[in-house]
Parts: sequence; C-alpha cells; structure tokens
Amino acid sequence: MAATGTIDTAGTAQFSTFSLGGLLLGVEVLQVQEVIRTQPMTPVPLAPAEVRGLINLRGQIVTAVDLRRRLGLPDRIDDQPPMNVVVRSTDGVVSLLVDEIGDVVDVAGTAFEAAPETLTGAARELVTGVYKLPGRLLLALDVERTVQVAAGDSTR
Repeated sequence: MAATGTIDTAGTAQFSTFSLGGLLLGVEVLQVQEVIRTQPMTPVPLAPAEVRGLINLRGQIVTAVDLRRRLGLPDRIDDQPPMNVVVRSTDGVVSLLVDEIGDVVDVAGTAFEAAPETLTGAARELVTGVYKLPGRLLLALDVERTVQVAAGDSTR
C-alpha cells in the first residue's frame, strides 16, 4: 500500500500495527511519525465527539482523535489510558488514540483483499482492505479519511 492509499498487490509493504477492541489495525509505516505513551490532553469545547482533545508534542499542538469513537466502537471501559499513534496526513500531524501498540509487520501485496462485507458504518469507509496474516486479519486504515474529523470534515 502506498502512502497515497493505493494498493500495490505485486510488492510488499510495512505496516505499523495497533489494536482496538479485538481488532488488529495498521497504517503504512511511512505515514507514522512516532508512537508515544499517553499524553496530557486539553479538551476542545464544541469539537466533534471523536476529537478527544489537543496534546503538546514538543511544542507542536496536535489534535488527538479517539479511534474507537471514529470507528463507531464503544468507549474504553478499563482504566488503561490510550496510546498515541502520531500520523502525518495532508492536513498535518494528528494523534490516533489506540488501545495497544503492536509490531511493525511486512505484508505481501498478494495477501491484500477488499474490506469484508461484515464491516459496517464508519469502519467500512475508513478501512481500505485487509491483509491475511498467520491467524489474524490486519485491517488497513486509510489515514487521510480517518483524520478528516480533526479537520472538521467528517465522512459520517
């Protein structure tokens, strides 16, 4: 998968993975600026529910998007604070709040398939497809569409 969201079924790609609920999701490693622990967050009045707040990343103010809310999943119920996957998009740098950080994995383009019909709602719009991994499916997330809520242009 190229950074522009096109799928290269002939080659391989590297994905930075993370979990959300029982799902394994990933974004192309070239779109990830960094992965960091929980940061103090300032709420933004009147922001969409998906925007959890703003974080100060070494002097740069970054919007934090709750990926659970963005995908239409229930809010976290445990005391474990979310992790930050800081991604680069055409609109700038945005933090995606996730449950756990995974590994960087190599995926073959031949393992790519279209998003399954079982995906509904926002997840259907935000997942470009899946990669078959041993024992699991990796849902490839479209970063540009996912962060659109942070720019005030939600796909919902």
